[in-house]
Amino acid sequence: MVYASFGLACALSGTPLLYLGGAPGPSALGWVVVAVGSLAAVTCCVVGRLGLRPALRVVLWAVCLLAGIAAFGLLMDIITLAFGQGVDSGLAAANHALAAAGAVLLAATARSFRRPSGVAVARLPSAASRPVQLAAGAGTVSFLPYAAMKLIWASSGTFAGMTGEEMLAISERNGASGIWLTLQSWGLDGTVLLAALGVFLLWGLVRPWGQVFPRWTRWLSGRRVPRWLPMTPALVGAASLAPYGVLGVGYAALTTAGVVTMPRGDFHSSGDALLVAWIGLGAFAVYGVALAVAARSYWIRTHSTRQQHASAE
Repeated sequence: MVYASFGLACALSGTPLLYLGGAPGPSALGWVVVAVGSLAAVTCCVVGRLGLRPALRVVLWAVCLLAGIAAFGLLMDIITLAFGQGVDSGLAAANHALAAAGAVLLAATARSFRRPSGVAVARLPSAASRPVQLAAGAGTVSFLPYAAMKLIWASSGTFAGMTGEEMLAISERNGASGIWLTLQSWGLDGTVLLAALGVFLLWGLVRPWGQVFPRWTRWLSGRRVPRWLPMTPALVGAASLAPYGVLGVGYAALTTAGVVTMPRGDFHSSGDALLVAWIGLGAFAVYGVALAVAARSYWIRTHSTRQQHASAE
């Protein structure tokens, strides 16, 4: 209901909620938000009265998918805010956050069922299967060319025809924050630091140490990590990077085959832009898929089992 009201206010005031790059979309798309929010609210009310029928479950998952699509861009909003840089549109960021919250609640509703009686017993920390760990390894390796490219620019080197000074000037022109520019002056790149955090998250999802707090956390040492703590960034990252990377790689493949043309953007040639696209989008695609696989494995391995009470005689 909040999401539908939010979309209605924006639609009536002519305020755009959806953006394509930096260009605002038509304000009439706010009515799409109204439709998605209203359908979700009505379906949940019906579920509350009639129970979770199979047809209602299908509708819930469909609306959850639409809400997930509307939340696309939330990861970029979080990254820009983390580096002290303002988002392009506060209303667009609010739309992403509300849609993501709705997607989580709709998924929880669609998965709801009568839990069997008994006592919940947490499973012991365990590692993911070998195929899942191989996927995590692939996601890690995929970031190596990306990190090397970024660090070359951050250290004033030249890659794909662009010098580090040119990339710094582009960042300043695009409104990069002081934190971002300071990291650049130290020979570091913000996205490389984020990639390192992403790899840490990925392996925390597939190894046993990701399920308990480490010893150096004095008050939490040995305690179980709440499932939502790693799952939240994992789901946001997978939902953003996997489709963006996979679709981007498809576009790069069409460009390589000569079907479409790659805009050169700030680069000196389309060939340079294509090379950078392959490195960046390839990393996002492989890592995003690996993160989704690891998150699913973590969810299954940390799901509590229930044991029946033994009757006393």
